[in-house]
Amino acid sequence: MELKDFAKEADLLKTLGHSIRLNIINVLLEEDACVKNIWGCLDIPQATVSQHLAILKSKGIVMAHREGVTVRYSVRDPRMKKIIEALKEQSQ
Repeated sequence: MELKDFAKEADLLKTLGHSIRLNIINVLLEEDACVKNIWGCLDIPQATVSQHLAILKSKGIVMAHREGVTVRYSVRDPRMKKIIEALKEQSQ
C-alpha cells in the first residue's frame, strides 16, 4: 500500500471544519455576494462573516472582487461544489 502525505487535504478539511464557513460557501455557490448579503442570509453578525471570509480567502477557497465601492465574494476552489453537495446528500 502506498502512503500519501495528506497535509494539504487535512489543512483544507480543517478550514472547512466550521459550520459558518460551510454555510458561507453554500451561499456563495448560489451567487456572488457581498458581506451584507451573506450575513443577511445567515443571520449572524457582520464581523463574524468578515472573519470567516478572511480565513476562506487566505486559504484560496474564495476570492474577492470589487464592483465600485462594493466587494463581492465568490467561490474560487472548484472542489467546494462537490464537497457541499456530498454534505447535503449525507444530511438527507
